[in-house]
Amino acid sequence: MNDANGYAVFFFPQALEALGEAIKPYLQESPAGPHVLCNAIDTGGSLIEMTMRGNTDEGKLVVLELMVPVSMVLMIVSTQSDGSFGFGPRLVMDPLAVLPSASPVVAPAQSPPATVPAAAPAPATDAIKASASPTGEDQGPEG
Repeated sequence: MNDANGYAVFFFPQALEALGEAIKPYLQESPAGPHVLCNAIDTGGSLIEMTMRGNTDEGKLVVLELMVPVSMVLMIVSTQSDGSFGFGPRLVMDPLAVLPSASPVVAPAQSPPATVPAAAPAPATDAIKASASPTGEDQGPEG
């Protein structure tokens, strides 16, 4: 699975001891330690569900789901084969370089002149009076 996308699931040593012989057919050895390689994982719950795909001796596709308690998992490492992930050398692009235009250059649209008419002053009327006095009582027309 060196060139495939998936996950490497590492277990605590006590978990490997507790799982015993049942986990051994699924373990892969590496300098980082024993781990399970899987194509997909689901960590939403008390069990981590690991989905593995393989072929039988007859060439038939087999999909296997292995579930273990979350507390047994030490670490999950993504084995994505995306070239832009990690600390390797990358193609550096000059951020100040001008990219070619994808469409013809068009001058920005001019906004139309003032579209809102000027507000006319409201006519003054003598009929409007203050309805409340400083004491809070209505004084009526005599003031």
